[in-house]
Amino acid sequence: MSSPAPAEAGHDRRWLVLVLVCIAQFMVVLDATVVNVALPSIQTDLEFSPSSLQWVVNAYTLAFGGFLLLGGRAADFVGRRRLFVAGVVLFTTASLVCGLSESSGVLVAARALQGLGGAMVSPAALSIVTTTFKETRERTKALSIWAAIAVGGAAVGLLLGGVLTEYMSWEWAFFVNVPVGIASVLLSLRFVPESTVAGARGIDVGGAISVTAGLTLLVYGIVKTEAYGWASAETALLLGGAAVLLAAFVVIELRHRAPLVRLGVFRTRSLAGANVSMLAVTGGMFSVFYFASIYVQQTLGFSPVQAGLAFLPLTAGIIVFSGIAQQLIGRVGVRPVGLTGMAVAAVGLLLLSRAGVDGTYVADLLPGLLVMSAGLGLTFVPLTLIATAGVADADAGLASGVFNSSQQIGGALGLAILTTIATGQTEGALEAAGPSAGPAEQASAMVEGFQAAFAGGAGLMLAGVVILAVWVRRRDVADIQASEGPAVHGI
Repeated sequence: MSSPAPAEAGHDRRWLVLVLVCIAQFMVVLDATVVNVALPSIQTDLEFSPSSLQWVVNAYTLAFGGFLLLGGRAADFVGRRRLFVAGVVLFTTASLVCGLSESSGVLVAARALQGLGGAMVSPAALSIVTTTFKETRERTKALSIWAAIAVGGAAVGLLLGGVLTEYMSWEWAFFVNVPVGIASVLLSLRFVPESTVAGARGIDVGGAISVTAGLTLLVYGIVKTEAYGWASAETALLLGGAAVLLAAFVVIELRHRAPLVRLGVFRTRSLAGANVSMLAVTGGMFSVFYFASIYVQQTLGFSPVQAGLAFLPLTAGIIVFSGIAQQLIGRVGVRPVGLTGMAVAAVGLLLLSRAGVDGTYVADLLPGLLVMSAGLGLTFVPLTLIATAGVADADAGLASGVFNSSQQIGGALGLAILTTIATGQTEGALEAAGPSAGPAEQASAMVEGFQAAFAGGAGLMLAGVVILAVWVRRRDVADIQASEGPAVHGI
């Protein structure tokens, strides 16, 4: 049997490279949701308090979002394959530590390391894809596969987390990454080519550390307001420290020769408005995965597998309405579709806020999930276009990185705010019930907290509507659509 021609072998290797980097990206995306269904089990085994449980999620998203831009810059500087492999090694090692954790502190620290590893893997992997596929049609096909990983990873994460938690243990939600990571490293060293950007110099480590530390302190300060109070000296110290670190980030970016974020890019109103809107949207969206996962297991009595299956309609709806959004944008425009999507998602969250302690999945949870999925599907596509289509070609990569970071940071900040609201509402209900509150009163108080969080999430979605309507003017959208032409209207 004759061996394949060199050109054919090279073609086959390109698709093998795509498979390898997509597997690693799938692992990173999956890990953002796989723990949600396992949260009740983790809370029981490691004795997390209701307010501190969110750090299992936020430690990952903050590190991932805070270092994502640095990861993209470092990939150009130190080599894309080198950073990709290093990121997979760190992510895999941190996953092992997560599964072996016997205390809440160790788990949270390991989750942060996972986020850092993900911030190295994701931009390096995308760069490998774009440099491996040079021909336009093949690159479009490869990037379409890459984009499908994001939605597929989130959906599979919820279901896989339920299966592993129910039939094995929550630790296996992390252990499952280990063999995948090892295989990915070995195969990548063999088949993925190395590439760097000639002349790339200067990694803004100070910027990445200051913004991540500032955001972490901000989230921690918001969480602790429930214990300290908003007017306390402790809260002032925490939030003041966060402000100092974030101010230091701005100073560093203004002075660094190769800043993590060139702040001048925010003069583009469409980019700035879409990013702030996305902060609000993901803040509200994270409340669904977090609080609804706990609600269906602790209130409705679902098993972990049933909980994972319960969220599949949400994912399916987002996929379907994302396709519808692409058609609507060509007919009515980017801005109206985005505004409508966020408003519909807010209605879905308000429906979820009516789910009671005696509720059922079909009557109380499913309608809100379906409505919210329609809203989110109509939101993501237009916000992505608004954030990226109106910028210069030289800033396209930066705009994409900032937008991805906004999603992670918005989710972390929103979850901190909504968890504080939920905890305060629950504790207020327990105080009203008195010291003799029994299991029924405790369950009711917990659900009141969930309801307050869902209502707060609806408020964040509506804030996104206002931000987009006020910040992004019609002429900004008209400029985007005119510059894109058939690329927008033909979607």
